[in-house]
Amino acid sequence: MADQPRRFVTTTVEVEGRTEQRVVEVPAFEPTPWGADAALTHVGARARRVDGLLKATGRPGYTTDLRRPNQAYAAFVRATVARGRVTAVDATAARALPGVLDVLVQADVPARTRLFFADVTYVGQPVAAVCATSQEVADAAAALVRVAVEPLPHAVTVEQALAGPPVRPRIENNLMGGAPELLERGDVAAALAAADVTVTREFTTPCALHSAMEPHAAVAEWDGDRLTVWESTQGIYRVRENVAKALGIPLADVRVICEAMGGGFGAKNYAGAHTYVAALFARRLGRAVACFVDRAGEQVDTGNRPSSWQKVTLGATRDGRLVAIDLEARIPLGVGGWEGGPGDIFHELYACPNVRTREHFVFVNTAAMAAFRAPGHAEGSVALELAMNALARELRLDPLELRRRNVATHDQKKNRPYTGNRLDECYEEGARRFGWGAAGHTVPGKPHLRRGVGVAAQIWSTGGGPPCYCTIRFNTDGTADVMAGSQDLGTGTRTILQQVAAEALGHSLAGVRAVIGDTAAAPYAGNSWGSMTVASLAPAVRMAAEEARRALLEAAAGLLNVAPGDLETRDGRVIVRDTDRGMSFGEVTAKLGNVMIQGHGSRGPNPQDAAIVTTGAQFAEVEVDVETGVVKVLRIVAVHDAGRIVNPTLAESQLEGGIIQGLGFALFEERRLDVRSGLPLNVGLHDYKIPTLADIPAIDAHFLDGADVRANHVGVRGIAEPAIIPTAPAIAGAVADALGVEVNDLPLTPWRVLGAIAR
Repeated sequence: MADQPRRFVTTTVEVEGRTEQRVVEVPAFEPTPWGADAALTHVGARARRVDGLLKATGRPGYTTDLRRPNQAYAAFVRATVARGRVTAVDATAARALPGVLDVLVQADVPARTRLFFADVTYVGQPVAAVCATSQEVADAAAALVRVAVEPLPHAVTVEQALAGPPVRPRIENNLMGGAPELLERGDVAAALAAADVTVTREFTTPCALHSAMEPHAAVAEWDGDRLTVWESTQGIYRVRENVAKALGIPLADVRVICEAMGGGFGAKNYAGAHTYVAALFARRLGRAVACFVDRAGEQVDTGNRPSSWQKVTLGATRDGRLVAIDLEARIPLGVGGWEGGPGDIFHELYACPNVRTREHFVFVNTAAMAAFRAPGHAEGSVALELAMNALARELRLDPLELRRRNVATHDQKKNRPYTGNRLDECYEEGARRFGWGAAGHTVPGKPHLRRGVGVAAQIWSTGGGPPCYCTIRFNTDGTADVMAGSQDLGTGTRTILQQVAAEALGHSLAGVRAVIGDTAAAPYAGNSWGSMTVASLAPAVRMAAEEARRALLEAAAGLLNVAPGDLETRDGRVIVRDTDRGMSFGEVTAKLGNVMIQGHGSRGPNPQDAAIVTTGAQFAEVEVDVETGVVKVLRIVAVHDAGRIVNPTLAESQLEGGIIQGLGFALFEERRLDVRSGLPLNVGLHDYKIPTLADIPAIDAHFLDGADVRANHVGVRGIAEPAIIPTAPAIAGAVADALGVEVNDLPLTPWRVLGAIAR
């Protein structure tokens, strides 16, 4: 294998609704796929999290817990107007405060870092930073900095932006014209004109904030010209690239470490202002500097899921076959962002020959949007699924039956088959587990309470993809290290890699250790985003393990005087087939001394002639108090098809977490702005409500058994983002079922519910 020439090809990778062309290395060999009937020991088992005890005892190594020798602390000075021009920054009082070490203003910052600007474009924009010996002093000093700003007219709503001069984003090559983005297949106008039944509805979804438990955080420390950054990030290699470019230093001089992190949900995909401030202060002061974003800063300046207005028209035959889907949408992106909107799911989820989406993306004077768990699809599913419910009522058809009559059998956008799509089985199993059709609307003895049920579905591209590498090495005691340049968002990545490697090696779980979260210790892996992590890493890990296992068998063959083909591995032992002769891995490696057995693996291209998707259906039951308007979600049943599940416990946890976030999107979460000033009104987790334990319903999280070996030889697909997509529309549909009236504006707050009842 080592003598084979390397081949590189260009392939297409789908990430969060976007397609990217990448040059990738073709793996030297492809292991035999683990099909659905493969006899596996570790993969598919409920293995305990390897970092579970550390987290339970408060020692996981979060960036915000890090304390380096002589560490200093930074704090931001933020703009308090939505638009204007900085005319002066007076830090005299701040510098005089005991404990203050340094102040950074625009003139102190290299232009390529794009850190501070004279032009203010949103409330909360960083305009300066202070560094001190403690966080308390830094925060106090930041409050003493006086920033003079000449205010200018602003636009924080789509209507304001369209009525006045366009808001220019920070990224100049991301400018969009005034015309909506149009994507159409078939002839929607003609199909709607010929449809037996049409329905039209308007929907709004709120601007939602990521609200991760651990805020954005970085600790920077220089050793001569070399920089180490400890960062709470979804992409250690992406942060390394960002920092090296911003500071004008070689990549080899930047090391990024993420030992553990407390959530990101899409907001931590890049280096941020906090990263650059920590690195710049650390270089100026010659000591480690931490920059932890406070909760108010998290809520105003680290990204958001943009709000949306969507108008949907559906056309169908009398027997419930969709003939046309039409979407018009407006999405305010803030001062920057990418053109990912709600339209994609309208082209993907249901079989329909005529689909048209018109999405108008508008820049406004608020903080830039950022990817947020299933960006676009979570918003689009609300409008599409609630419109489907309206169509079902018009047709006098069960909403579940309407969906089952319109299941897509192939990728309609690119006219290609799926590697696997068992959505109809998800509907069937979910309905059975939920007891669809058996629930009543009244609560005996409580006439003010009404109950209802709802259903919604999802589709999401989950193929993962290259480039992604892994190295496995045996130690002299027979244990194995699995090294990959990934990071753990809290999902259990280390455990998954341990299970895949142990399975392929024929090792015990205890004999395998995953080494991740350090650019200096492991080969490249991409960001943990787009439900890509396991689908990208697992094939590379398996390939590296297979290569290391072959080398181990070759070494053991000489020691046992047999051919390598006569050997197998099981439970950390090399065994001569059909005999009781063998050696433990440790005995083999001990005899080799310092000869190191290694294996290297890479992630090959995805099939270009098929679509890799995760699908699923969720069912919700709610109870609505018609006197107060309060909605209580009683239970949610979720059934998803995600190929092979490496660890059911961790996968179910992903489903539960996504559902809880979807519940917040449906019922509580909404960033509110004062239109006149652009000032956020509900900053912090007291006023910006997210679900608590008291809000969480009974959740039945289930995956269909199977393995998608056409997607990759491990048979896995992603599961993180699919979990959130159907939750909010299933809940909103259940509320409409309970009340007998539609509530098409999220979140479903008591005043919106009462307003719908009063109409």
